[in-house]
Amino acid sequence: MSTGYQIKDQESAYYLTLQIVHWVDIFSRKIYRDIVIDSLKYCKKEKGLEIYAYVIMSNHIHLLARGGKGNLSGILRDFKRHTSKRINRGCSAKGRK
Repeated sequence: MSTGYQIKDQESAYYLTLQIVHWVDIFSRKIYRDIVIDSLKYCKKEKGLEIYAYVIMSNHIHLLARGGKGNLSGILRDFKRHTSKRINRGCSAKGRK
């Protein structure tokens, strides 16, 4: 269970920072940035995520967003789970080549 910040008002806009474990510079590669962008687009279209601004740094993401359907925590949980699985698959595939 997370002991960090928690989203109390599911319908408000929040400034969020999502970081990579151990601050690894994974987003310096375009393929992984594209995975994040595709996942954000999906959450916007299918889950009602309202994105006001975002920036992808080399090892973390800043996001100003709101859960349009009042479920920001759930959207972020799904976004992080899906995106991390895709990135892990990409890293594993590169290691096998």
